[in-house]
Amino acid sequence: MDRPSAVRARGISRSFGDVVALDSVHVDVMEGQVHGLVGPNGAGKSTLLGLLLGLALADSGELEILGTRVSRKLAVPDGVAGFVDGPGLYPSLTPRQNLAALASLRRHGPEDIDQALDQVGLSDVADDRVRGFSLGMRQRLGLAAAVLTRPRLLVLDEPANGLDPAGSRHVHRVIAQLAAEGTAVVLSSHRMDDVAALCSEVTILVTGRVVFSGPVEKLAAETGELDHRLRTTDPAAARRIAVHTPGIRLAAQEDPYRRQDADLLVVRGPVQALDELVVRLVGAGVGIRELGPVVAPLEAAFLALTGDADDAATHDEEGA
Repeated sequence: MDRPSAVRARGISRSFGDVVALDSVHVDVMEGQVHGLVGPNGAGKSTLLGLLLGLALADSGELEILGTRVSRKLAVPDGVAGFVDGPGLYPSLTPRQNLAALASLRRHGPEDIDQALDQVGLSDVADDRVRGFSLGMRQRLGLAAAVLTRPRLLVLDEPANGLDPAGSRHVHRVIAQLAAEGTAVVLSSHRMDDVAALCSEVTILVTGRVVFSGPVEKLAAETGELDHRLRTTDPAAARRIAVHTPGIRLAAQEDPYRRQDADLLVVRGPVQALDELVVRLVGAGVGIRELGPVVAPLEAAFLALTGDADDAATHDEEGA
């Protein structure tokens, strides 16, 4: 049985003077779904998130949120929460005081505030001034403010921005739990690992246009051949075997951005050829210490669709 729609956008366009931010955008988000919104800087992500939060109006097209057609005024139905371009917080107040100010408008009690702070891992700093918080802590407080309202649609702009790995995992758990309880989540991210971990559907925007919208698995499956790192107990033998394995090619390693490593081979080929390479290496008594994509399939597909395919070969090693 299909889940009810939380967001239904058809032909949404928005311009700022001569700049077209959104160009006939179609997006569908179901209840209980985490939907990723990704694209290069200036692709229109923040503009679309602003429309979903009622911070701006579309020039044309139809937008339906939580079953209600959004009219030509800056308003959205009850049940929508989130932030764009960072959460709005009072720096001179504590997290508890910030949430209390919001709770007074929504008739939530102290127990709801404590629960929201605990949910995002800020209970220990609930009475510290926000002005001393890191970017990641402010992001988590913004998430607490959003979940305090118990939204049916949660809109988040780079929710993991500034978070360390532990903080990212914490935020991931919160978002996943909300989705499991039926909340629809739309989030933007520049981090494809976040998208892969959280999202079941993704929309990719480039200069205001949708170049892909659909299941994450479908996007990852469209990457074709990828460069793979191969590290073995005998690099010389591995090179000889790779050269003579049908479908396998050795990728160039002369790129100045790539970390030099004499024990590392970069091989390219379809999955079937990589499987055959593994069989031949094991048969020759060569131990395999590492075999994995240089760039994750989801990120490779993103780079190809956004015109940055040339970056795919070096991106991972630059960040290593």
